[in-house]
Amino acid sequence: MAECVQCVVIGAGVVGLAVARALALQGREVLVLEAEDAIGTQTSARSSEVIHAGLYYPAGSLKARLCVQGRAMLYDYCAQRSVPHRRCGKLVVATSERQTDALQAVAERARANGVRGLQWQGGAAARRLEPALACHAALLSPDTGIIDSHALMLALQADLEHAGGAVVLRTRVQAVDRVAGALRVRTHDGTVLDTRLLVNAAGLHAVDLARRIEGLSAAFVPRAFHAKGSYFSCAVRVPFSHLIYPLPEPAGLGVHLTLDLAGQARFGPDVQWVGDPGDLQVQAERALGFYGEVRRYWPGLPDGALLPGYAGMRPKISGPAEPAADFLIQGPREHGVPGLVNLFGIESPGLTSSLAIGQYVTDLPGVW
Repeated sequence: MAECVQCVVIGAGVVGLAVARALALQGREVLVLEAEDAIGTQTSARSSEVIHAGLYYPAGSLKARLCVQGRAMLYDYCAQRSVPHRRCGKLVVATSERQTDALQAVAERARANGVRGLQWQGGAAARRLEPALACHAALLSPDTGIIDSHALMLALQADLEHAGGAVVLRTRVQAVDRVAGALRVRTHDGTVLDTRLLVNAAGLHAVDLARRIEGLSAAFVPRAFHAKGSYFSCAVRVPFSHLIYPLPEPAGLGVHLTLDLAGQARFGPDVQWVGDPGDLQVQAERALGFYGEVRRYWPGLPDGALLPGYAGMRPKISGPAEPAADFLIQGPREHGVPGLVNLFGIESPGLTSSLAIGQYVTDLPGVW
């Protein structure tokens, strides 16, 4: 006999928790099913923990819209819920004169996305902000920041539970069937749940899960790609107070310098296309490529200073040499399955966009 619950969210990363919280705050009954033994152990736990301003994404894209909206929502939420964060700002740098046009294009795209407060810096002005920096020009984004992502997820979980929702750990979804007026969720331990609304927020496993949803046409399930990103810590003090980013690359934002809330620096991530989403071992020899990338903007990086840190995995739906895909959020009006919402390709800026994604899902036409 199946138990009935109004809403089931699969995946307790930052996006799944934000969606579940938004539904619960509407008065919905919400259950979050998480395969791991803790919340946010995969993509959400292995990011740069950056609050992005919305500089890079094509105008009109979901990434652009939800990042800009989500950034404002996230800063407000952090202030209200005392989630540790800091609006430290970042510099996107052109390390040679030939990169200036590309940097100007970033500025123009950001303004088209509604990003305000950007400041163009010549090389001398940038070095007044960061004396150790080498660049021809830079774009200062004062609204970029850093956040304690685990504290954010704990706050979202607390809000969900205060509103009557719950997170169930160590619960892997095996299959989803269509029954009269509901979707039937079957888990690895034999539990059967019928729900009016199922949100697939399974991150790295969202595509695989979608293939196991009865009645969902394969035409609406994208191909999954996995882009591993390694991070290296620094054995010496880093003389920067802003985040430092090179110009973006096709599959990522380049090997950049970020700081955590304790002031510790990390460099990364790079891009390494892999077949196994569980391939999270940092290969020490990849540091050789990092030195060349970092020294373009910090020539003073000493030999031997980079130490293997951790790796993250981007849940991509576009592959090598393809243009970066937008967030893909499908509701019943797109795929025709009543009560189903799929979230595919929620990579960066997913953390920044999380609260806006939650609101977007609750407002999707045809969900109820």
